[in-house]
Amino acid sequence: MEIYKENKLKVYNSLSKQKEDFKTITDGYVGMYVCGPTVYSNAHLGNVRTFMFFDVVYRYLLHLGYKVRYVRNITDAGHLENDADEGEDRIAKKARLEQIEPMEVVQRYTVDFHDVLKNYNFLPPSIEPTATGHIVEQIEMIKEIIEKGFAYEVNGSVYFDVLEYNKKEHYGILSGRKVEDLIHNTRSLDGQSDKKNPQDFALWKKADERHIMRWPSPWSDGFPGWHLECSVMSTKYLGEQFDIHGGGMDLKFPHHECEIAQSKTCSGKTPVNYWMHTNMLLLNSQKMAKSTGNFILPNEILSGKNNILPKAFSASVVRFFNMQANYRSILDFSGEALEASEKGHAKLMEAVNFLEKIEAGKTSTFDVQKWKKDCYAAMNDDFNTPMLIAHLFEAVKVINQIKEQKASLTADDLAELKTTIKALVFDVLGLMNENSQDNSEKIKGVVELLIKLRKEARENKDWALSDQIRDELIALGIQLKDGKEGTTFSVN
Repeated sequence: MEIYKENKLKVYNSLSKQKEDFKTITDGYVGMYVCGPTVYSNAHLGNVRTFMFFDVVYRYLLHLGYKVRYVRNITDAGHLENDADEGEDRIAKKARLEQIEPMEVVQRYTVDFHDVLKNYNFLPPSIEPTATGHIVEQIEMIKEIIEKGFAYEVNGSVYFDVLEYNKKEHYGILSGRKVEDLIHNTRSLDGQSDKKNPQDFALWKKADERHIMRWPSPWSDGFPGWHLECSVMSTKYLGEQFDIHGGGMDLKFPHHECEIAQSKTCSGKTPVNYWMHTNMLLLNSQKMAKSTGNFILPNEILSGKNNILPKAFSASVVRFFNMQANYRSILDFSGEALEASEKGHAKLMEAVNFLEKIEAGKTSTFDVQKWKKDCYAAMNDDFNTPMLIAHLFEAVKVINQIKEQKASLTADDLAELKTTIKALVFDVLGLMNENSQDNSEKIKGVVELLIKLRKEARENKDWALSDQIRDELIALGIQLKDGKEGTTFSVN
């Protein structure tokens, strides 16, 4: 169903710094590009927060009936150790330190990245291109930028001329920075002597003798600059102009700023209509980052093998925790916060499961249609998941009141509530009904305990208690079967 026509979605645009009505370039179609991982190490939970939010964006757009092409790249070359176009390629450095091939590094951490996202119930993107798979296209874009007079070659490397670009365009339009301030604040760095201006950035770097990953080009054997790949791949798969570009706020400058400059130079058009950026995830009140060692890996949360959390937590609880904060706000991660989320998640799933047992009444004591509108209004307000969750718990309260026979719903309202709550909880938020799995294990444990107590009763010739346990289990749909190997059970 194309319910997007009934829902006026507003998106906070980092470019305009305000919420705007969401209007797609082509009616019914959305082109979305999200900057993916640099696969030189495991993705930590702070990285995953960004991808998790855009997974919800993707899910909601699909739910509204849009046809979405979601492109999320894999950076497997060209990302240097810092943003000053110096140091080693992060992947090549890892390969050198471990004495393996760079593509072994890429394969290892790409597989890990996909495993994490699978564990956390992510939908796969429509296309997941790699930087190394688009070297030819990157070389062609560099040629075009040179031809238009916005890049220059020095000693085999090619740099984008920021000052030349800034004569007609605004370099800093996304981040709000001014070139004059960049000039003033740029410190002198070794290896930048080839640049006309310190703030110029590399489109192509000549590889020195230690650089393992290199490709032939008209300028030198080298490798593309990190910023270039996203301009190339977003243009190739989404066109010169597309709807949404997302990433973490740390990419706003210089990465996304450089993307705009490169793309606009080639097409003459503003490449993206809506820029969206997620905020930081904190751990111990500090930014989660590999460089400082202040991080936790997503799979360490599931296994409980870490020095930060009191126990293991499920993937669905972690998703629920993330969705309780607005994506543009800072989120503080802790064991206490996860335990609180676990309790809330359990209440939500318990209510969802009980929905199946509810019988329709003659009247409705809850306005399901208004509640449904409120839920969609929350998501239509820049994907406001905390507000959506608040509305979901309004429904949880009503479900619990029905359980206590203090409320009722007509058949139509009950059907509407079931359909809506399941769509929002599972299809949109991507939560998983792990309670049903957990309960099956708990039920098994309880039944086995009762079988043990029945066995002891029979040994003590307490036939009344033995029969009572058997009969009450049968009433609950649990059939006991006594045999030579002991007593087994089945659930009808």
